[in-house]
Amino acid sequence: MAAAPSRRSPILMALTVLVAIFIIGPVLLSVTAGLMQNYSVGWRSGFTLRWLGEVWENYGSTVLASLLIAGSAVVGNILIGVPCAYALARSRQRWASGFEELMTLPVAVPGLATALALILTYGQLREFRQSFVFVLVGHMVFTLPFMVRTVAAAFRRRELIALEEAAATLGASFGRRFLGILVPAVFPAIVGGALMVFTLSIGEFNLTWMLHTPLTRTLPVGLADSYASMRIEIGSAYTLVFMIVVLPLLWLLQLAAALTEKRYGT
Repeated sequence: MAAAPSRRSPILMALTVLVAIFIIGPVLLSVTAGLMQNYSVGWRSGFTLRWLGEVWENYGSTVLASLLIAGSAVVGNILIGVPCAYALARSRQRWASGFEELMTLPVAVPGLATALALILTYGQLREFRQSFVFVLVGHMVFTLPFMVRTVAAAFRRRELIALEEAAATLGASFGRRFLGILVPAVFPAIVGGALMVFTLSIGEFNLTWMLHTPLTRTLPVGLADSYASMRIEIGSAYTLVFMIVVLPLLWLLQLAAALTEKRYGT
């Protein structure tokens, strides 16, 4: 006999609605402020796209910079992180687990401290220090542990180890085993790690604020600068630009991750 469907609790539903309003309400208020002529007067002052135009004129380059850095961080993390994850997952050395834990230091240490360490180490290389590559390196140092830990866990699955051993027994080379069997098998984990890396990189501020120069500002740094302009409409309009640019990309990445997991049955 099938169990009767559980009734929805009105208290839980009301609590869910209140939490949603508590979270979404301030965001909506901030966004709408960027469309007002004068926030202190409210909607009575009229509707305008003037602030959006000023934000795009003064900070539009930071949007492209953030997208390029986040995309490059994803590519770099895949190229470096996936082989590193495999090496750690298959290593039987005692130092491997310690090294994997050591990789999480950039996550545990405040971003400002990590940025200071990078400046002290590479700051004397002027061309490198003043380029977007320096910011990219900082983002990769910060996000690489998320890619490595996610993919390494997938590589450690028992059925995948058995499949690799069977392929080796049949004479498959390492390159064929790795690219033809292992990487497709852990592809959902790679996509999940890439989504995490992109999300963290696009919104990273603390580390970026310390590493950036006036010519290498990213979207979050530009957002902080717009708030410092003491014009709330500018900061709110920048928030709206951030949401218009970033949220659709995040939704597409989440959709790609969901479709990948469904296709590969993980």
